[in-house]
Amino acid sequence: MAKRGPYEKGEAKRGEILHAALEIFAAEGYRGTSLRKVAARCNLSLPGLMHYFGSKEDLLTQVLRMRDETARRRQDERTSPESYREIIREGARTPGLVELFVSMAAAASDPEHPAHAHFAERYPVLRERVAGYVRKRMDEGSMTTVVPPERLAVLLLAVADGIQLQWLIDRSTDMEQPIDDVMRLLARDRED
Repeated sequence: MAKRGPYEKGEAKRGEILHAALEIFAAEGYRGTSLRKVAARCNLSLPGLMHYFGSKEDLLTQVLRMRDETARRRQDERTSPESYREIIREGARTPGLVELFVSMAAAASDPEHPAHAHFAERYPVLRERVAGYVRKRMDEGSMTTVVPPERLAVLLLAVADGIQLQWLIDRSTDMEQPIDDVMRLLARDRED
């Protein structure tokens, strides 16, 4: 049964807020964006905006969830090694979201933080997806490793997350190269 009335309108407004916040944070950065700007884009006051979210951190967590869901859908459509590089390139084009991700990931170490559950759910899913990718590449014969896929997935995610942090500090850091280097190390036909 379709949702109707105030609930449906509330969910639509919440979606509008999340899309606006995602666009603004991507373009202007996490630290440089005020929630008032997001509220203004949605024709709301700041209290009106916060009516839809439990806190600023809750809103930011939902923005990250939306970003991850969008990336997951795109990744489902693209399964080549190039799709992982494209995700890194998207990060370089949206530094505000990289900054938001890194900041919220650090804050989420506190079990009481609204982003804690998101990151606690996110990493097991990503590890399984990456491990599946590694297994597939090994089955195809294009990748070789003595490290089990599940452990290699942890390492690959650590490289991806770590290079984002380094890039935030020094924008001349190439975010793609470390991923390419690790993939070359794992390639079955690599030159030693």
